[in-house]
Amino acid sequence: MTTITPPPSRIYLLRHAKSGWAEPGQHDFDRPLDNQGFAQAEIVADKAADRNYRPDILLSSTATRCRQTAEAIRRAISEEIEPVFIDELYNGSLGTYLAILGGQRDSNSVMLVGHNPTMEEVLEGLIGADQMVAAIPGGYPPAGLAVLDYRGFVAGSDAAWTLTDFLTA
Repeated sequence: MTTITPPPSRIYLLRHAKSGWAEPGQHDFDRPLDNQGFAQAEIVADKAADRNYRPDILLSSTATRCRQTAEAIRRAISEEIEPVFIDELYNGSLGTYLAILGGQRDSNSVMLVGHNPTMEEVLEGLIGADQMVAAIPGGYPPAGLAVLDYRGFVAGSDAAWTLTDFLTA
């Protein structure tokens, strides 16, 4: 089980919305959202805003599809939040994602916009495999937003984090 202790006390894990296939000669990094992905990003962003999910900081992979997803969140939640783009989140390992999250000691809540399979690995690492499979039995969907809260260590459980909500488009 993975341990990150507050701050932050709330973590938002957002997988980028659906992207198109790479065009001939186009790098994976540069793939944009497709029409469905733009719609997914807007829907999830609006749902997050409706539930008053407002991170103190928004961290995103520098890949085009993550930048576009982060921009939808910024527009829906707060025009004042400026996403912080981090190169290491593109093709980043579980350890990289956890180090970035754990390093946000000045923020009570952090939203991370990233890629699968690492998003799924982070979620599983924080809440445990059983809880993750119960919440998302089909795997982490594009534009899926997990909301995790720190609950501390509870007798009989290795997980210090609990899944509070999971939004999809």
